[in-house]
Amino acid sequence: RVTVSPQAWVRTRASGRRKERGVTVAMILAAGRGERMRPLTDRLPKPLVPLAGRPLIEHALGRLLAAGVRDIVINLGYRGAQIREHLGDGAAWGARIRYSEEGDPPLETGGGLLHALPLLGAEPFLVVNADVYAELDLAPLAALALALPANRLAHLVLVPNPEFHRGGDFVLDGYAIVEPADPAAPRLTYSGIAVLRPQLFDGCTPGRFPMAPLWRAAAARGQVGGQRYDGRWSDVGTPQRLAELESQLQAPR
Repeated sequence: RVTVSPQAWVRTRASGRRKERGVTVAMILAAGRGERMRPLTDRLPKPLVPLAGRPLIEHALGRLLAAGVRDIVINLGYRGAQIREHLGDGAAWGARIRYSEEGDPPLETGGGLLHALPLLGAEPFLVVNADVYAELDLAPLAALALALPANRLAHLVLVPNPEFHRGGDFVLDGYAIVEPADPAAPRLTYSGIAVLRPQLFDGCTPGRFPMAPLWRAAAARGQVGGQRYDGRWSDVGTPQRLAELESQLQAPR
């Protein structure tokens, strides 16, 4: 069980790890087809759908850059060439952007991450969904990636359950994600933001597969940490949610 907060662990361990490694690598997941976003995605990949005057993926990229993360891998699937053309090699952003080509149909989250591991390297990395909007400061997570405890394979950011997913995904006990004996235990929703260790994928076969079974198996072994985020967050999965978020962002605070 994880009983120490991520912030406390970083304060005690990150300094030495930074000297050894020095950078955090991040992956933006951007390969999905965005079927529920049609007709907006008929000619445009979902990460390039505009929100508040900027493509969705630029919001994720901006949060990473603000956290000091400049080594970024993006997986490409549906209309991926448009994403590559838009972002290029990252030089215009002061970043290094590399691409993991999946083709169409894409490999799902698990398969896509496994496919990208040669680019991500052997150390823990940050993962952000391109179609998630969150006003979360990613700097503490970037620091955690440099100091993730050796026995922890993942650290997930969870949020209160939205209306479209009231049952949630995972149970958070302190700073640990657990598989409770009581199936009715209250759950929170995975935010689309995490720190992962490459060893989480040991034994996986290349191809299409989701992440949830890997996380649940690791949680049952006590190897998954987590935290709750209560700030502004949206899984921009449909035109209606996009319009609602657009309205919220335009409203005075």
